[in-house]
Parts: sequence; structure tokens; C-alpha cells
Amino acid sequence: MNLSYAPQNTPTHPTLNRVGRFHILRELGRGAIGSVYLGHDPVIDRQVAIKTFNPRLSPVEKKRHEQQLINEARAAGRLSHPNIVTIFDASCEGGTSYIAMEYLQGLELSKRLETGDRFIPDDVATIIWKIADALEYAHKNDVIHRDIKPANIFMVGDQPKVVDFGIARAPNRVSDKPMESEPYTLFHNNLLGTPNYMSPEQALGQSVDLRTDIYSLGAVMYEMLAGCKPFKSSDSTRLLQQIAYKNPPSPHALDAGIPIVLSHIVMKAMSKRPEKRYQHAEEMAQDIKRYLIAEKRVKRRQQQELPIPEPAKPVLRSSKGRKAFWLTCAAGLAALAILVPGLFYSF
Repeated sequence: MNLSYAPQNTPTHPTLNRVGRFHILRELGRGAIGSVYLGHDPVIDRQVAIKTFNPRLSPVEKKRHEQQLINEARAAGRLSHPNIVTIFDASCEGGTSYIAMEYLQGLELSKRLETGDRFIPDDVATIIWKIADALEYAHKNDVIHRDIKPANIFMVGDQPKVVDFGIARAPNRVSDKPMESEPYTLFHNNLLGTPNYMSPEQALGQSVDLRTDIYSLGAVMYEMLAGCKPFKSSDSTRLLQQIAYKNPPSPHALDAGIPIVLSHIVMKAMSKRPEKRYQHAEEMAQDIKRYLIAEKRVKRRQQQELPIPEPAKPVLRSSKGRKAFWLTCAAGLAALAILVPGLFYSF
């Protein structure tokens, strides 16, 4: 369940007054599966975002989505990183299922891209570097997100937050054998959402590892740099075939203003064969960091090599102005010649 919980301009009246120990303040977002509310934790005295389900779901649907909710809580709940959403609490008791998490005020990266928001290359590098660092942390804790895309990257100012670990693979997740063996079917069941950021192995229904997150992050970086997705098709089957077998043009080939170093990083992350990609998110983060350091040095050098401004030259006067100036000087000297003897004899 991927719902925005950015603050709305017009608060809506909640249909719930209380979930667990949390007091509901207002509704933040709503989807077919459920809603997200702004809540208050009376114990810690802080605001939280609360995901809960639509009560009209059938028992079968509710059970399936409850499992996804538990998996999200278990996967993200074991992580503590500044660029990963923090999970505070979750429960599936008393007929109510919910997850309470950090209340983020901002906008999904997907919405910023949809409005035509273009990021300069250095900003793209900084954002992707932080996400790669977050993924490296998650991977070291045996959590694979498996659904990295702009809709699951929440921008709080210039700080990205990875959200929605509903289909993440973690050691303590609820058993989901169908999900493990049929990721292709998951797409058609609308659990993975748009396949634009799927890795080739996901598109082919093969088993995945941490390198699937690296591919997806590369696809996100591609779109941020080039202003378009690496693959496009209105037909989902054709789109999946493109992802599995076709190589997109490099971002630099689409726009020569994109630094070729960043273009190389994107294309390596998006290699069709997992063994050709970065083997760890940390490697991708290090390459981006090296680029940012090099860019900083270039800018510093350019500032140091700025030419020293020359002293201001006197303003040239017109010939008429120069003549008037010298006549004034001559008159002053003549007056001084008459005045000086008079002063001398007066003593």
C-alpha cells in the first residue's frame, strides 16, 4: 500500500477517532486498499503517520494485505537510517490492522518528476548517493527492498527517505512462497505497481538478490538525469520485454550536458546481467561520492583562478569638457597670482 502522507492544504475529518493508542487528528491520504492518517502518540507526545486498511475489503483481501503490512513493519522496523522511514509500531489485533511510522512532510519524488521538476546533475548525484547508502545499510541487515521507484522515495526538502517496504525480503518476513516464485504475477496483481523500474530478473520472473535494488536505483537515477524513463510502452508485456532484453540509450547520449561520469554510473547500475552491475550499493555510492568530490575541487579551483579586477580607468571626457576644465584651471591660477602679493604685503 503506497499512499502519500504529505500534509494536505484542507484537513479532512477522519472516519476514525483512535487506532491502538494513537489519537487520529486528520486523514492525509486515501487509496483503494486503505488510508493514511495523521495521529498523535500520547505516550511519546509526537505526531505519527498511521496506515490502516479499508474496512470494506473482503476477508481474503484483508488477510493478504495484512501480511504485506506485517512484512513492511518487520523489514523497515529493523532498520535505523536517516534516509529510511522509521517504523514506530504495528498491530493486527482486535480486528484493526495498522502501522505507525515517522510523519514525513514533503512530496514523493514521483510527483516532483511528474510536474516537470528537473534536477541539476549534482543534486541528482547527492540524492542517489544518499539512497545508495541507505540501501547498503538495509542490505547489510539482510533487507532487500525489491520495489525501489520514485513513488517510494519521499523527498523531505532535499533529503530522500526510502519508504514502503511492503514487499521487501527480510529474514523475519511472513511466509510468502507465491511472492517469492512469481514476481511477474505480482505485477499483474498490482502489488509491485508500475514495472518501469523492475530489474530484468524481476521482469523474467527469476529469483532476485540485492542487485535488483541497484538496478532499480539506476533506473531512478536515469529518469532524474534524462527527464524520461529508460523504457516506455503502453503495453505491459512489451515493456517487460524491453526491460529484460533491450539496452536504453545512455543519459549522456540523450543530453550532452549530463556529465559522462554520471551516465557511466547509471549504465553500470542498469546492466542486464547482475554480475556486470555494482555488486554492492556501497560501490555505487563510492563512485558517486568520488564524482561529487571531484566537482567540488573543480569549482574551488575555478573560484581561485578568477582574474583580479583591474583598477577603474578615469572616465574620458569629451573635447568640449576638457577645454572647459583647462579654462577653469587657468582662471584659478591668474586669480592666485594677483592675490598672493597682496597677502604678502599685508603682514
